[in-house]
Amino acid sequence: MTLSVPVLSLSLLLAASTAFAQPVPRPAPPPDPLVRMNESIDALTRKVWPSVVQIMVSSYGPQNDGPQGSAGMVIGRQQSTGSGFVIDGDGYIMTNAHVVNGARRVQILLPQDNADGTLKTALSSKSRLIPAQIVGITTELDLALLKVDGLKLPALPLATYTQVRQGEMVFAFGSPNGLRNSLTHGLVSAVARQVDPDSPQIFVQTDAPINPGNSGGPLVNIRGEVVGINTFILSQSGGNEGLGFAIPSATARTVFRQLRQYGQLRRQEVGMSMQTINEGMAKALGLARDYGLIVSDVWPGGPAEAAGLAVGDILVSVDGQPADNLPTVSYNFRLRDSLENVQLVVLRGAAQISIGMKPVEARSDFDSVSSMADPTKNLVPELGIIGVEVDAKLAATATGLRDPYGVIVVARAAGSGSDVPLMPRDVIRSVNNRRIGSLDALRDSVKSLTPGAPVTMQIQREDRLMYLSFTFE
Repeated sequence: MTLSVPVLSLSLLLAASTAFAQPVPRPAPPPDPLVRMNESIDALTRKVWPSVVQIMVSSYGPQNDGPQGSAGMVIGRQQSTGSGFVIDGDGYIMTNAHVVNGARRVQILLPQDNADGTLKTALSSKSRLIPAQIVGITTELDLALLKVDGLKLPALPLATYTQVRQGEMVFAFGSPNGLRNSLTHGLVSAVARQVDPDSPQIFVQTDAPINPGNSGGPLVNIRGEVVGINTFILSQSGGNEGLGFAIPSATARTVFRQLRQYGQLRRQEVGMSMQTINEGMAKALGLARDYGLIVSDVWPGGPAEAAGLAVGDILVSVDGQPADNLPTVSYNFRLRDSLENVQLVVLRGAAQISIGMKPVEARSDFDSVSSMADPTKNLVPELGIIGVEVDAKLAATATGLRDPYGVIVVARAAGSGSDVPLMPRDVIRSVNNRRIGSLDALRDSVKSLTPGAPVTMQIQREDRLMYLSFTFE
């Protein structure tokens, strides 16, 4: 009997062996996380740098004249620098008030169009130095709004403050000690730090290295949103020690809107006064709590009275936030930027009551003055201002005026008078002791000046009288 055995050809055997010998493809190694982190930071800097500016300020201040320790002082011209960022593409720039306070001239050093933090742009000598006008200042919150004309600039978005978290990574952009385009990074150490318990001001605390010159620059998150505006440091050495503080984005948002619209900061009112509850007060009045805030007054005719708020009510919350202390509640009212009703929860005896009330915005006596100005007829080109003279009608309605005379500065005029340290809402009362009762009197006083002549104006600014001294150019 013969068996039939299948025989594989040599070519088939070779093909099979070759197929089995081919290596199995290996999956690609995952990207190095450090490389990915570097790429993310690179993308962030390319996004942020075109919106960060250096601010050059000329002012007058005391200078030593003589040997060390000499009591003699002279007033001389000073130069200082700070940082800022574009908050609106129409040329609005936000910085700290202390960066530009008392400035005679403010100039902005714009970044290059292709600013990206690379060696090529870092070594480039291309830069643009342009004049800027001060739109408004609030020294109370240490913020200032500047404006450059004729430019469209990329703006940085503001972060939602309620979403800022302790421990998230942040980056400080700016010009510390005049060193342009410097970048540092760290973490949010605290989302809401009150440095002074008697002040309503709240800060974002960070350990990102911040030094003098960083003031006014943005503190941004990994998405390139402005978490806060770098403002000050706590330091025994004068340099960074990991205790930096930035004004929160929520504050910047409200201040920007109000300074752009009104030239000054306004706050919402509901027509009530509050006091802190102490242990003695709680016992004497038989209060349900020995802490928190009590309504001490309800203003006649105000929203609180109309809504049914009563003297003696204890605040539990305002707009859903605990009303634990006076600075926090005052801060929320001052920076509230919503048209919605204020929602209060109060304790009245043992009962908890919810009350809604429509806030009103405190207005300045000078709010309507700007509508009275004609940019051509009211221009004082030598000073770079548009002014409105105080007449009998205006004096009768503007209760904030110290005296019924003067010229109210309603706007700065672009391209002239950039060295004159006047601001919108200043009231010019005299020039070199000459009383200013009209626009014509102001123009005559200015025309009599020669280049290089010293000038001292008496003005009213924010309900206070002060002198402004400068050299006429």
